[in-house]
Amino acid sequence: MNNSERVALPSAASRPKRAFWNQPRKEAFAGWLFLSPVYVCILILGVFPVLFSLFLSFCQWNLVGGLSSIKVIGLDNFKLLFEDDKFYMALKNNLTYTVITVPIGLVLALILSVLIHARVFGQSYFKIAFFIPYISSITALGAIWSALYHPSLGPINQFLLRFGITNPPKWLADTHYSLTSIMIIAIWAALGYQIIIFIAGLTNIPDELYEAANMDGASSFQQFFRITLPLLAPTTSFLTITTLMSSFKVFDLIAFLTGGGPNDSSTVLVYRIYEEGFQNFRMGYASAISWVLFLIIGIVTLLTYRLQKHSAYE
Repeated sequence: MNNSERVALPSAASRPKRAFWNQPRKEAFAGWLFLSPVYVCILILGVFPVLFSLFLSFCQWNLVGGLSSIKVIGLDNFKLLFEDDKFYMALKNNLTYTVITVPIGLVLALILSVLIHARVFGQSYFKIAFFIPYISSITALGAIWSALYHPSLGPINQFLLRFGITNPPKWLADTHYSLTSIMIIAIWAALGYQIIIFIAGLTNIPDELYEAANMDGASSFQQFFRITLPLLAPTTSFLTITTLMSSFKVFDLIAFLTGGGPNDSSTVLVYRIYEEGFQNFRMGYASAISWVLFLIIGIVTLLTYRLQKHSAYE
């Protein structure tokens, strides 16, 4: 290229400056502007209550006295917590509730989902029938089961009397059976959701695997333990973690049916939080219980996830 043909390039000083408020930044600003109400709601309704609860766990605050009555007392709430017999009773009941309802509920849901998925007659009916309790109001379910559990007129005790049991349990009114009664209702009410999730997992298993197993002469039990269970591991892991978290947060059935009684035999941690915070107005102590519950749920969930992940790799 000759010198006469060279095109003079503009110097850096003579180039037009790029405007700061250009079109991409305008569009990004408009996007954040539309998203800002969501983030404001998250901060106000989500982040702030959590941080305020953490602050209150180190304070003494009577809810009736207003914000001016907040007094920082350090770790006194946590010291009082571990000297509280009611807290240990609630923790024991919560652990018992979790240990019994989670495995029994998952095993029953797995068995029923396999039977329903096996193209039984009235498959759609069974799906709807099991799912209705899950979407029904807790108040309605509690009213129905309260009538069923009636000590003298309830159908359950009437049935037991006909079979020669002269002194049937008083169920919700009995300190030995109140928590068991709640657990029966909880397992029954959650079955529908768990069955639907298991059926969704079963539909993702290729039929070719079962056809190949049939050709190799594998029995139904062998197919279940060698094909169905291993391929349902992600679904089982999801349901285990969500059910564990729900079991530690049980409140509505207990509040409606027993109020934690009789004699605190059915009280759990969330009900203790409600009792201390909104009945005794000890918000600082209630916040301390809530943070202990948060740590328990976090540790149990993490351990469950690690164990299931380890077993999956094996």
